[in-house]
Order: sequence, then C-alpha cells, then structure tokens
Amino acid sequence: MQTLPWQNELLDSFTQPEDLLDYLALPSDGLARYEASERFPFRVTRSYASRMEQGNIEDPLLRQVLPLTEEMTYHPDYLADPVGDREAIAAPGVLYKYRGRALLITTGSCAINCRFCFRREFPYHQSQLTKQRENEGLAYIANDSTIREVILSGGDPLVLRDERLNVLLQKIAAIPHVARVRIHTRLPIVLPSRITAKFTQCLTRTQLQIVMVIHANHANEFDDKVRAGLAELRRAGATLLNQSVLLKGVNDRTQTLMELSEALLQAGVLPYYLHLLDKASGTAHFDVPLQEAALLHRALRERLPGYLVPRLVREQAGAPYKIMV
Repeated sequence: MQTLPWQNELLDSFTQPEDLLDYLALPSDGLARYEASERFPFRVTRSYASRMEQGNIEDPLLRQVLPLTEEMTYHPDYLADPVGDREAIAAPGVLYKYRGRALLITTGSCAINCRFCFRREFPYHQSQLTKQRENEGLAYIANDSTIREVILSGGDPLVLRDERLNVLLQKIAAIPHVARVRIHTRLPIVLPSRITAKFTQCLTRTQLQIVMVIHANHANEFDDKVRAGLAELRRAGATLLNQSVLLKGVNDRTQTLMELSEALLQAGVLPYYLHLLDKASGTAHFDVPLQEAALLHRALRERLPGYLVPRLVREQAGAPYKIMV
C-alpha cells in the first residue's frame, strides 16, 4: 500500500536527541542519552521541531520532548500507572472509568513522545486493539446501553490509516446507543499534514457526532499549517476542544497561559481542561505545586472571559470523574 506524505513525514521524525539538538544548534550536555531514551523512546516530528527557537535550550516546545537526567531520579510518589488505567481495563482494549463513556486503546504509537506522558509505562502490547480485541471491545460497548460516548485514545488514534479509522467509526456507529465519538489526539498540532481531505471525509460520512480533543500546551505550537488543519476539521463538523498539562518551565506563567487561550480561540478551539501533572515515573521535574497552580488559575479567571478559562483538574485513580481544583 502506498504511503502518504504525512506518513513519510512521520518516518522522517527525529529519533535521537543529539540529532534534534544539532538541528537547533545546541550542545547535547546534560542529556540522559541512553538511560532516559531507553526507558521511554524519543520521537519528535520535524514540523514540531521547526517551531522551536534555534539556540534556546529553554524553548518551551523543546522542554516537552527533551530527555533529561532528571527522568532517572526516583520519587516514591511517582508511579508506573498514576491514574489507575490498568485497574480500569473492562474488556480487551477498553478502559471504563466514567459512567456513559468508554475508551478504546486504539494503538500504542504516537507521532511525538512527550516526556511528561502519563502512559509511558502502559502495557500497550496487552491492550491496544488487534482485530480480536476490537471485536471483544466493541461487543462490551454494545452490551452496555449506558455508554453514549466512545473515546478513541492511545497512543494517538490518528497515526492509524484513514481506512482503519473509517471502518472503526462505521462499527461504532452501528451500536444504536452510541451518539458520539471523542478523539484524543496531538497530531493536528505536531503533524498537521495528517489532516487530509480523505480523513475529513471519514468525519463527514458518519452520523456520529465528532468531538476532537487536541493537546496544545503553548501558543508557540500554532503556526499557519496547524491553523489550516484545524479549520478543515471544523469544516468537517468536528467540535474542537483543547486539553493542556500544566508544566514547570513550559506554561507555568499567567501570561503564557493567557496567550495559549487566545491562540486556541484564534484557531477555533475552546480551552477545555488544564490538567495538573499526572505523577508518572520520570516526570517529577515538570510538576507545578497545587497552591501555585490554583493561583495561576485564579489569575486567568481575573483576566480572561469565562469561555477562555480551562477547568483546572486532576485525575485520581478510582474517582468517578475528574477532580476540579
């Protein structure tokens, strides 16, 4: 099967930290070159790297993807499964945490490996959808009439081919009580070429309501190609929301968060959630203390209209909903 331009671009990603740093005219001092990248692999698209500032080791986009020695420091409160995903596995490929919603682990692959990822140690080989797991997972959803929404997550579902996604949407649409599909994806931000006409046709051809939750953490992640892709998704009828993670050294300033909300609105996306860091092993250096996070959120409420203020939340293993902070 012929590869598409976005797939070729994905194959051309940076997979070694030294290569990215060389591209940015930066030294490689301080990298956990082998240990951190072996624990959690390194991948960054060239599109995303092109928005990083040359020569700036503190660039907020670079900080999200660069493996540092701090990842190797042990912290007892930081866990392999910080949000209880494994306990929430209800059927092959299915996580069930919140009433009315079921999440499908479509794949373990991503276009970019964020160093703060809460699923960096998730056992994808046991849970991502194979043909057999897909059949069993969809049967589970079909047998529970309280499930109104199916969430496609991973990994990132948009690394799958259009044909694969189209078939999956058709199968979900055949379940009478499912009204919506929510797609959680970072690709419109890190690989905007993924938003092709063929993909948007998949969205327009289904009777399901499509909600797409993108993941942007900083205004610098938006360029003309990202905005054009998001416009195509809106034209296809998708409701666009954004979730961010509050990250030390990336977006832990009031002005930075305000600029992110403004950039989202200009791109036709509404701020949805601002997550406190999920305490996954190797991510402690990104943590913003709760009191500081609350003050930042209060400052946003004082300076922005309500529709531009994301809800500050944290996820707690076993809780029946996101915890508002």
